[in-house]
Amino acid sequence: MGEAHWRMTESTADRTVILVEGRTFWLSTLEQTAWRLGLRVVARTTSSGRAAELIEQIRPDLLITGEEMPEGEPDGVALVGLARASAPSIKSIVLSSRSDDAHAPRAFAAGADAYMLRRGRREDFATAIRQLFAPTLFFAAPGAALPGITNGAGAAVLTPRELEILQLAAEGHSNAELAQRLWVTEQTVKFHLSNVYRKISVSNRTEASRWAQQHGLLDRGQLMREAVA
Repeated sequence: MGEAHWRMTESTADRTVILVEGRTFWLSTLEQTAWRLGLRVVARTTSSGRAAELIEQIRPDLLITGEEMPEGEPDGVALVGLARASAPSIKSIVLSSRSDDAHAPRAFAAGADAYMLRRGRREDFATAIRQLFAPTLFFAAPGAALPGITNGAGAAVLTPRELEILQLAAEGHSNAELAQRLWVTEQTVKFHLSNVYRKISVSNRTEASRWAQQHGLLDRGQLMREAVA
């Protein structure tokens, strides 16, 4: 794929990035690629310890780090955790040569947004970065129900809109406030709430709010809104 096809869009152009890679060769390659993608490299280093200091000072939009680091340095996954602690809004990508089942989950648990293999194609790298800031692709986890959730009795799946309205209602927002926030009519809000009540087998807002709290939907709803913001 030619360069013209994998440059960044306006949603990711000029995003600031810190590059961290234990091997100088890979660091230079990363910098060249970042430049072609329209990213603004504000720092590059072979030291994850130094990178942690720079992230706290600069607060970049994105961290791209290799997983393997020189002896005595925190590895890339540990760096992601440090970055999240000092700059919670930072996006992060971990690059690795290892594709076994143990490594990617560890990276995600530390707060990584993406885990990429070095053997991936250049356009894959561009797509991954673009999706971090302007997502248009959504994949289900293996075995997950789509979309939304079901209750313990096997109720019909709630749609993303129903989950959002349930979460907002549980936070105490009135129908009028929901309509204004979601740019819909109050009648539409009532329609969605009626469907929610039926699907989760409750009869009113108080019971629905209690159900949402019991099933951990308050935190989940917040994550959904942040994901589509």
